[in-house]
Amino acid sequence: MLGFISDWFQGVWESDTFSDVRRMNKRQVYYQFLNFAMIVSSALMVWKGLFVLSGTESPIVVVLSGSMEPAFYRGDLLFLYHDRKEPIDAGEIVVFKIEGRDIPIVHRVLKRHENTETGEVKLLTKGDNNSVDDRALYNRGQMWIRPKDVVGRAKAMAPYVGMVTIIMNDYPKIKWAVLAILTALTLLNREAQSYL
Repeated sequence: MLGFISDWFQGVWESDTFSDVRRMNKRQVYYQFLNFAMIVSSALMVWKGLFVLSGTESPIVVVLSGSMEPAFYRGDLLFLYHDRKEPIDAGEIVVFKIEGRDIPIVHRVLKRHENTETGEVKLLTKGDNNSVDDRALYNRGQMWIRPKDVVGRAKAMAPYVGMVTIIMNDYPKIKWAVLAILTALTLLNREAQSYL
């Protein structure tokens, strides 16, 4: 078995795919890794820029279920904005997190309750396609969510763009294969080396 694996790696290394890597000098290899690092850091800067502009920790979320149909379908990509100074009203579509759970929920605010004496605001949510409100989704004994639980408000949508994320989460081998291919394409790109 080890002989087969060794032969396979030898064949892959001697193939045309890695012949470019073998011909690179140290400077070219460093340049390719630097190029890859620049791509990753640029993506992180864009994400942090969206974070600052949108006022939310998650400026983009994917709808994971059909609970908001027909407003949003599974796989739709939502762009969020959140100004904590603006009150959240009934009818708005919000993304919120329940304490102790990682995945945010996209639902509509069904009721807004404000205590006139204390100014405390409580929200009740419901999925458009659900027959009952979200109290069963909240933690035990929790009847409302508070504005601090809201991650953002849905302001725009790109239909079905998030299906890529859903497929990659449902099938992790595809995710790792795509990541490996993109990394290899970035590191083995010979076009940029013509400038050296």
